[in-house]
Amino acid sequence: MYKCGKCNEPIRSNINAVGIQCEKCGSKIFYKERPNVKKVVKAR
Repeated sequence: MYKCGKCNEPIRSNINAVGIQCEKCGSKIFYKERPNVKKVVKAR
């Protein structure tokens, strides 16, 4: 899932298409949503 960089609107179209824009504001900058997962790493 991707979100627009300006208006935070979720992108519903195919992200792999060339030349996509946000339907709401026309921005071409998108961010991939990451889950909030805490990672624990053991030291050696």
